Amino acid sequence: MIAKRPYGKKGDKLSIIGLGGIVLARLPQKEADAIAREAFERGVNYFDVAPTYWDAEERMGPAIKPFRDKIFLACKTAKRDAKGAQEELEASLRKLQTDHFDLYQLHALSNMQELEQCFAPGGAMEVFLKAREQGKVRYIGFSAHSEEVALEAIKRFPFDSALFPFNFVTLFKGNFGWELLKEAPKRGVTLLALKAMARTHWQEGAKRLEKCWYEPITDPKLAELALRFTLSLPNVTAAIPPGDENIFKMALQLGERRFRRITPREEQQLRAEAEKLTPIFARAA
Repeated sequence: MIAKRPYGKKGDKLSIIGLGGIVLARLPQKEADAIAREAFERGVNYFDVAPTYWDAEERMGPAIKPFRDKIFLACKTAKRDAKGAQEELEASLRKLQTDHFDLYQLHALSNMQELEQCFAPGGAMEVFLKAREQGKVRYIGFSAHSEEVALEAIKRFPFDSALFPFNFVTLFKGNFGWELLKEAPKRGVTLLALKAMARTHWQEGAKRLEKCWYEPITDPKLAELALRFTLSLPNVTAAIPPGDENIFKMALQLGERRFRRITPREEQQLRAEAEKLTPIFARAA
């Protein structure tokens, strides 16, 4: 069974591997049901989705219905205004056939202007706070692909968690993520990892996977090291693997092994591998 780690301040525990809703997108409902059921039976209780992942919400709703009360369901909105966020929250609850989200997140904060919009009068954060009061949302978080924005967000508001790309190539070669790793624990912010199994950008002419905008790691040995590296980082509770169904299944297998922290020797291996690659995110010089 996949191990679980503490999340937040209400006694919740999340599986160290999460199921990203994009895995279920564009699949026949029966296939989506089977993937979600298998993940749940193998110990996954952390399910994450967003309205922007094609029809992922429509697929995930029926798939998780039989065990909704036994999982931690996270959703997001990319709307920055209160009206848009309210409409999206209600639509997501309806599609996912639930009366609440365990975690609701501002989706993909990418610049300071977006952050300002969320916190301004009439901004999305008004909806988040009201929804938490009403019991429609238990925890409040965000996802970001900008370390600068993530750092400002956790200074501005006591978010419960940040969903962020933590990956050996982006850290070692791109110097991207170290500041957030240091700052989040000081502010009691749990870290959830994206892109743990990312390798680099797709090469020109490469046969791309539909649900991955970056080239994921497909070699099981390197994938295991990459996952263990991310899950060995301080304050990282869980990782969401790439959206491709086959790579998710590989991550599931890797996650079932007894977790071992990354060793200094293995870290050196990853540093050497990172040197050959272009990170998908890098800190501005």
